Amino acid sequence: MKNVLINAYQIGIVLKRGVYQGFLTEGKYWLWGKEVLIFDLYKPFVAPVELNILLQDQALAEKLQLVEVRDNEIALQFENGYFKEVLTVGRYAFWKGVNEYRFVIADISKPDIDEAIDKSLLPHKLLAPYIRMYTVENYEKALLFIDGKYMGILESGMYQWFKNPVPIFIGKADMRQQQIDLNGQEILTRDKAALRINAYAQFKVADIEKALLDNKDYDKQLYALFQLALREYIGTVNFDDLLEKKESISAAILNGLQVKAATLGVQVIELGIRDIILPGDVKDIMNQVLIAEKKAQANIIMRREETASTRSLLNTAKLMEDNTMLWKLKEMEYVEKIADKINTITVNNSGVLSDQLKQLFIPGK
Repeated sequence: MKNVLINAYQIGIVLKRGVYQGFLTEGKYWLWGKEVLIFDLYKPFVAPVELNILLQDQALAEKLQLVEVRDNEIALQFENGYFKEVLTVGRYAFWKGVNEYRFVIADISKPDIDEAIDKSLLPHKLLAPYIRMYTVENYEKALLFIDGKYMGILESGMYQWFKNPVPIFIGKADMRQQQIDLNGQEILTRDKAALRINAYAQFKVADIEKALLDNKDYDKQLYALFQLALREYIGTVNFDDLLEKKESISAAILNGLQVKAATLGVQVIELGIRDIILPGDVKDIMNQVLIAEKKAQANIIMRREETASTRSLLNTAKLMEDNTMLWKLKEMEYVEKIADKINTITVNNSGVLSDQLKQLFIPGK
């Protein structure tokens, strides 16, 4: 004989030699030759024997809430409104009456997540093993492929799908302005002058479907188009014309490149030539031409200044010829310049020199 006490919010399962005999609710009991397993009503019920056997007792079955999770399904368990657990394949039983249970069954054989699942729960650590997440940044757009089929364009944001064998691929494109650099391009002009050119082009992806669906490696194709457009234009221009029309090269190449780039889903915004690098021998010749031009310009300037100086002297001579006082002032100016360069003057008793100095410095009466 054994005394058994069943407290409030408990139930006892009675077994005899492992065979279900019934259940006991709150109270004191005396039992002989039987085993009693006590279960708390606020905890999930883990059956001590086959659950189907226990459910044959209609009274016990009415006290249990059953949840069955099939293959390729999961169940989200909510207890009193709070997300508590993820249930995988199997049959589960919960006691009724103490806690309020709610379950959301999700079919994970399909990538799309059921709308019944609150999206705010998807980052939860309990759901992480069953969810695959992708992020499309603010400056990006993406193409969605599910099981190899194109599904549409994804704008910026976060996207989630169930993790299963169905493949999902997201092709992203940066929608910001980008730049391609062409450095050290060796090109022949029409008159066979070999040049090295450094250039750049700025572009944006305008149509992501054309860029990613209709073309492979659109950026590499754009690079090739840019390179060919540059070579095509330079090859039709003579060396001298190229140097004279350097500013118009970019506009001429840009117009043709924009049309071809549109087939790639790309908009070319700007194109520029950084440098035109000449071979060493051509550079020496150009330097010689430049030096000769500068010397010629210098000679012209010198002749122009000499002519102006001669004309000024002629005008001065005419004035001095007609004006004695101006002549005397000019003499005094030259004497002053001479005196600046002489420290001392020694004069011997010579009447001729004295008379000359008097005539020079003392005006006649």
